[in-house]
Amino acid sequence: MGLRDDVTHYLHETLGIRPTARPWPGTARLPYHLQDDFELHELKAADRAILLALNRRKNAPALSVLRARLEKLKAATDLPVAYVTGALASYERKRLIEHKIPFIVPGNQLYLPDLGIDLREYFRQARKEPTESLSPATQAMMLRALLSKSTQTEWQPAEMARDLGYTVMTVSRVVNELIDADIAKLDQRGRVRWLLMERPPAETWELIRPLLRTPVKRQFWTRSVRALERQHLPLAGESALAHYGQLADPTIPIYAVGAGQLKTPEFKNLTEVSEPVTDGCELQVWSYTPLFAAGSKTRDRKIVDPLSLSLSLEGSTDDRIQLALEELKEHFPW
Repeated sequence: MGLRDDVTHYLHETLGIRPTARPWPGTARLPYHLQDDFELHELKAADRAILLALNRRKNAPALSVLRARLEKLKAATDLPVAYVTGALASYERKRLIEHKIPFIVPGNQLYLPDLGIDLREYFRQARKEPTESLSPATQAMMLRALLSKSTQTEWQPAEMARDLGYTVMTVSRVVNELIDADIAKLDQRGRVRWLLMERPPAETWELIRPLLRTPVKRQFWTRSVRALERQHLPLAGESALAHYGQLADPTIPIYAVGAGQLKTPEFKNLTEVSEPVTDGCELQVWSYTPLFAAGSKTRDRKIVDPLSLSLSLEGSTDDRIQLALEELKEHFPW
């Protein structure tokens, strides 16, 4: 099946229409360089006709050259012209859309503003069973991306993994998990992988929300307040919620620590007690190292980020906390 037939099949499968395409009869009257560059077919769909300019070249021409030649075709045929090719790099697709150049990549993407159509589709590997929840590493990296405006639309997973202390193998799992769940798209730029989140951050949050879990694995009371303060652990739970809103501080402070951190020598002498004590504190053990939002400090104490905090307290039946969680949404980074 040739590229022309690929286009008609793709439009039928994607839009449910049955277009027809035939060789454009005026090809022989065009300049030779246009005949050499393109195989031309007139396509009729949805009561409209467009000219398909199928790329004959092995490589795509430069954008300025392509745009000029498509304009010549449009002027010569008096038809809207769509560039058709078997493959486009993500940056090429982006530039074509930015310059409003109609194009079709059969089975992958079509952009036809003259027909009022901007439909993007990407090949995906056969999926496994639907993901019930994101892994702790994936959750941590996604939340970290949402917490900063500079990474809410695109980010480098390898760079973020280095900041969070994750391995290369973990990065691969995170990338696959986000792609499989249709949360992010992979964009390979040379040797660097980027993840693109095409939805606004608030919409992304709502999308992933059912896949997120409380970061708190367990919690316990301890007398070792000074030891914990020396580690500069962040406030968590109701202590953090009090910082973000009008909730009163709890009687004893609540701190958060990553499960990996808790295994380090600095915490080897930490003692647990069976009930809260006035000179003690509560310690939450998180499945990932606690994250922070920009400016989330009170005096010299860090505060856990508002997204993780909301996840850690959503199961509370305390009306005061539920009201405070509503206030907390004002601190979400969008």
